[in-house]
Amino acid sequence: MSVMIDQASQLRRIVRQSTRATVIAVTSGKGGVGKSNIAVNLAIKFASVGKRVVLMDADLGLANADVLCNIDLPSNLSHVISRKRELADVMVDGPGGFRLIGGASGLVRMIDLSDYDRQRLVTALAELEARTDVILIDTGAGISPNVLSFTRSADQVLVVTTPEPTAITDAYAVIKVISRDAPDRPLSLLVNQVRQHGEGRLVYERIAKVARQFLSVHVMDAGFIPSDPEVPAAVRRRSPFLLASPRCPASLGISQLAMRLERGVAPSLDGSGGFFNRMSRWFRK
Repeated sequence: MSVMIDQASQLRRIVRQSTRATVIAVTSGKGGVGKSNIAVNLAIKFASVGKRVVLMDADLGLANADVLCNIDLPSNLSHVISRKRELADVMVDGPGGFRLIGGASGLVRMIDLSDYDRQRLVTALAELEARTDVILIDTGAGISPNVLSFTRSADQVLVVTTPEPTAITDAYAVIKVISRDAPDRPLSLLVNQVRQHGEGRLVYERIAKVARQFLSVHVMDAGFIPSDPEVPAAVRRRSPFLLASPRCPASLGISQLAMRLERGVAPSLDGSGGFFNRMSRWFRK
């Protein structure tokens, strides 16, 4: 545990020394809630307003961001772990202008990395800070040591859930573990696949109330993404829905999410480039 804490301290020290980048970990309590899809489309939205964005698919062993983007990866994080490539060497251009660091799928070794391997990843990630405005880390689901390494190292953690009871229960569980593991880490909750008006707010208030009452933790409201038939259609086409259907309800939800992150969750995103002045462009794209 002390080695993992040292890793996080090292990364956060380098982050503070860097000029502009903000690191946001996107995580969830269970799989199948659309976490990776949210991360990919959020990366596209940030890139659309001129930000230098890197998305790292850190769902180690079960990565799929490259599939969502219809990208064939020549190399991925497994090559970094095996010391065949550096992290910067495995980055590829993603759709919409962001850079993707793909993860490995189906490799058992990636699921349970050693402390040394995790340290190599977080150190390499920190070295990208000076050349990047936003780093999004798509973690695995749950509370494995790999996930906690990335959530502990991030400036901010976005927890994704759906209105399903099992997803709500697991979202609270991951908030509980992260808040105890890194009590100073800002946490926000996004409710995905909302079917009815007010459902997202109800789910947020339910989780936030319990977290406040039993954990003394303030969970910020990142809003919701409505259930939208354009999302599964885009997945089948292997094209991010923000590009395939920029005016569909889910795309507007991503725009709202980005603005919420900017205003209340990741204020350091407002740099010298005039990010606030460009926010009005998000709904026009």
